Amino acid sequence: MKNIAIHGRKIKFTSFKEVKALFHQLISRKIQLSVSSDFMSLNEVLLSDFLFDIYNPKRGKKNFDAFISIGGDGTFLETLTHVGSLEIPILGINTGRLGFLASIAQDQIRGAIDKLLTGDYEVEKRSLIILTSNLELFDGVNYGLNEFSILRKDSSAMIVIKSYLNGDFLNSYWADGLMVSTPTGSTGYSLSCGGPILLPENENFIISPVSPHNLNIRPLIVPDTSEFSFEVESRTNNFLISLDSRSQTVNDNIQMNVKKAPFKAYLIKVGGLSFVETLRNKLSWGLDKRN
Repeated sequence: MKNIAIHGRKIKFTSFKEVKALFHQLISRKIQLSVSSDFMSLNEVLLSDFLFDIYNPKRGKKNFDAFISIGGDGTFLETLTHVGSLEIPILGINTGRLGFLASIAQDQIRGAIDKLLTGDYEVEKRSLIILTSNLELFDGVNYGLNEFSILRKDSSAMIVIKSYLNGDFLNSYWADGLMVSTPTGSTGYSLSCGGPILLPENENFIISPVSPHNLNIRPLIVPDTSEFSFEVESRTNNFLISLDSRSQTVNDNIQMNVKKAPFKAYLIKVGGLSFVETLRNKLSWGLDKRN
């Protein structure tokens, strides 16, 4: 591994020591580093001692050996937009809070980088969801790792979402919104809306309503070979659509089709921590004073 790209957000002062040690470690191993222009502009003081190239993700994708994401899960999702369909593996270093995707704690960075550079790691392939539309949306970055969502824009009234599954009418959802979640996204927004948790290797999508008016409406699991289309009615004629943490306002003239993307996200896993162990640790399962 010779060419590594790094992306992140503003680094807190409490993480300066660990991030500087990461750069020293990579440079001492003769790795050619490229840092995103956004990361550089936010952390000029922290990065001023190092030599590296700067890449601009808005000027096209570049083929690196690996990406390192420094931050939380939101930063990891942002890094994925820099990768696109190139399927470059990403290592997530957690300087944020929960960290399902960015799973490397700060005290584990040195060991994780050693394993990355020696090839002592596994790659998990995660399904992505992709949106096609009659409009140009999200600057062409029309895919997500967690979910696609349709949401009302204001607090005045619910929206009506007519949903079609493989061309057949499924249901009209009177709700604040509706999302189609991947297995990876099952521990995110979908979980907070009452959706089930799926293991990453499951080949399914979850359709989860957001605050439905009809209490008999529940999340639905369907094969990830399914295709979805939607028609939305809103009193204001405007509503939000989102892919992961990116959202955009649209009107009811939009045509939307959602399905599994033809490419995947590659997540670098080191240390042998299983998804079930991650669930227990991150969701505090079994942590009860009675146990």
